Amino acid sequence: MLKVTVMKEGFTLRGVQCPDCKNLIVHPQDEQELNQFALLKNKNFHVKMRLVGNSYAVSIPKEIVEFIREQEMIMNDMVRLCFEDAKKINLFFE
Repeated sequence: MLKVTVMKEGFTLRGVQCPDCKNLIVHPQDEQELNQFALLKNKNFHVKMRLVGNSYAVSIPKEIVEFIREQEMIMNDMVRLCFEDAKKINLFFE
């Protein structure tokens, strides 16, 4: 078995792969994070938009923030906001 890394949906998955049959075994922790992401990705959240001063604020659900926080520390960091089309805004945690 050889140690390998595989990219899937933006995640780097650690694992081992058989050089003969190409069977891949992914590290359980990495697989769990990918499954947790899949559950959040397919879930719709309904949040309120509120007026705060001269701007509007949208709350980000706690489970999304906790998932991102597990990946990297984001509190007090700047995020990038992009107006993609008339009904879509993208928020990037970088």
